[in-house]
Amino acid sequence: MERVEKQHGDLVLVMLLIVILGTGLALLFSASYSFSARAFKDPLFLLKRQLIWGGLGAVAAFLVSVTPLEALRRWMPLILLGALAAALLPFLPRLGTSVLGSRRWITVLGFSLQPSEIVKLVLILYLASYFAKREEGEGLTLNSLIAPFIVTSLFAGIILLQNDYSTAIFILVIGLAMMFVSEVAVLHVLLVTLLTVPLGFLLLFTREHRVQRLLAFFDLSSHSSGGGYQIVTAKAAVVSGGLFGRGLGRSAAKLGPLPMSYSDFIYTIVGEETGLLGSLFVLGLFGLLAWRGYRIALRAPDRFSYFVAFGVTSALCLQALLNMAVAVGLVPTTGVTLPFFSAGGSSLFATLVMCGLLVNLSRRVPNV
Repeated sequence: MERVEKQHGDLVLVMLLIVILGTGLALLFSASYSFSARAFKDPLFLLKRQLIWGGLGAVAAFLVSVTPLEALRRWMPLILLGALAAALLPFLPRLGTSVLGSRRWITVLGFSLQPSEIVKLVLILYLASYFAKREEGEGLTLNSLIAPFIVTSLFAGIILLQNDYSTAIFILVIGLAMMFVSEVAVLHVLLVTLLTVPLGFLLLFTREHRVQRLLAFFDLSSHSSGGGYQIVTAKAAVVSGGLFGRGLGRSAAKLGPLPMSYSDFIYTIVGEETGLLGSLFVLGLFGLLAWRGYRIALRAPDRFSYFVAFGVTSALCLQALLNMAVAVGLVPTTGVTLPFFSAGGSSLFATLVMCGLLVNLSRRVPNV
């Protein structure tokens, strides 16, 4: 019976993922149908695209959930090189696509792909394999941090060149978080942090729009019609939702005042249409996901499984918290999407693959 339960994995996690995905698709339709009707003459356009990517992601998640983890470790060098090649594709003249000054996407058969979403997953697998191998072998020293530091910085640098500052910093945060939970000495982690954090702040001031967003966040009254417009509009929309919300489909902000209401600011629409209760419900879903993910990590039978579960859970939940914080005006605008909810095929695909990894790991954990 124990073996059968392991083969099925964490059924609570699977049911939770189904609920989150279903909720996300429903709220995406509510937030996107007016924009889809105006931009594409089809109210279901973005929802249809999301369903296609959701189907592809579900198939990929299933395949990952039944793939032996040892195979992933064995093929890690090729996987890492593949992710590096994919990250460079947006720079190719006929393949890369530039949108609003950012060259983050490639277009294949009419579908836009964002390779940086896959980079997050591959980096987690690489760091998990690297740290687990060092802990099992010669141990972790300051010199042993050179390789993961170079790989993490290389990916972050490539993504930064695509004018995607938020994702580049997020990748550095993932790397530091996984380093922190490994057996690396705290002093070594602090040294690496002192190298990366100041550089991140300096890079913040290399683009005017980043500076404008930061200034607007600290002085909304002076930038309410410029860099702070999105924050002001988002706050007003959330406040107007009250406790119970205006009702599904009845958001006023999504009709034009709030740009990217179906993507970066979808949580604002959740607050406006479903109120405080609906917002807390969505936040609670990610809280449950964190509970199941970290539970799997803490009960993992080996260090590689522990690192993967920790990295995947942290990436999904930290990204969700960051998006929610932006949507309610707690932090400056970043452009980070809300997993499962925001429109974006690459994001949903990568998110589901990460979830497939969690289900895979749960099979190896007794009494999860």
